[in-house]
Amino acid sequence: MKIGRIETFYVAPRWLFVRVESDDGAVGWGEASLEGHAEAVDGAFAALRDRFIGHDPFAIEDIWQVAYRGGFYRGGAVLMSALAGLEQALWDLKGKALDLPAWQMLGGKVREKIRAYAWIGGDRPHEIADAAKARRGQGFSAVKMNATAELDWIGTPKLFGEVIERVEAAQAAGMDVGLDFHGRVHRPMAKQLAKALEPLGLLFIEEPLLSENPEGLRQIADMTSTPIALGERLYSRWDFKPFLTSGAVDIIQPDLSHAGGLLECRKIAAMAEAFDVAVAPHCPLGPLALASCLQLAACTPNVAIQEMSLGIHYNVGADLFSYCSDKIALTPIDGFLPIPEGPGLGVNVDEDAIRESHKDAHRWRNPVWRLADGSFAEW
Repeated sequence: MKIGRIETFYVAPRWLFVRVESDDGAVGWGEASLEGHAEAVDGAFAALRDRFIGHDPFAIEDIWQVAYRGGFYRGGAVLMSALAGLEQALWDLKGKALDLPAWQMLGGKVREKIRAYAWIGGDRPHEIADAAKARRGQGFSAVKMNATAELDWIGTPKLFGEVIERVEAAQAAGMDVGLDFHGRVHRPMAKQLAKALEPLGLLFIEEPLLSENPEGLRQIADMTSTPIALGERLYSRWDFKPFLTSGAVDIIQPDLSHAGGLLECRKIAAMAEAFDVAVAPHCPLGPLALASCLQLAACTPNVAIQEMSLGIHYNVGADLFSYCSDKIALTPIDGFLPIPEGPGLGVNVDEDAIRESHKDAHRWRNPVWRLADGSFAEW
């Protein structure tokens, strides 16, 4: 068996799917979505096709090593997202060829289901109480929301009152709450906000500062008992290593479509386990990304909770199940996602719907925000 074809598809609302087909007709699907940069990731597949058409598709580790090391320049969001989508598709192909789920090939199950959380509130959070009640009605017991809209570099704690009210509204609806700072909060205000939120008993605060500021993250971790989560903008085990050794994080959030794929994130999780750090994979993406996350959750003891994009505010024109021929594998039950039992990634996609969406290829871009003085604001 040899790799015969590698295809990519721009799929609404903002995803990039990957299809790998062997010369004898075996097929696997993966997701290389990098929100707002699909064209750049798609371009990286030119080199992957040159290297791996004709390669043994079962040799996943060798393909990964060659793809990562063989191009001389390593890492980064674009190259690692392309590699992630290819790698996921190879696990899917291999599992379907052998009639085994990926988790079975990675050591077998440690759990039957994983707790899930859903998003509420949108980019500029609002209507939190009603949204939290709606998620409760869907069976969720945990939600995540953005802490704030855009924030200036400095301000006074009176700006935090609305943040606290939103968290309390979600908690009053019976929800555990994770709060995403989204890298929008600069260090002078992040310290104050983290301290103000501490009495609320949050699941975590996510990206209280960007990962490019490890010194500030260490300082915030030292001043609050709230668990610190980050990792969606880290792309390999080498990127995660300094945050684990510094003790600045309690929960890591690798994205299986950004950080090199399923096995690389399994290695990242194993590193985190040695530091008694939990894993909560980042996944505001499509069904193939979520299916990959569930394969990781199945075989990884320190995966604690799973993000999913069902009904997320970015899903305009298509949602999580739009390209699933059978949505049962990715449907939460009483706030938990079951571990898929099917082969490969355990989800079946509607290829006709994917090809139809690709005909009108999306050009999704995140918004650009500005502060009152006209200067750029982090989104």
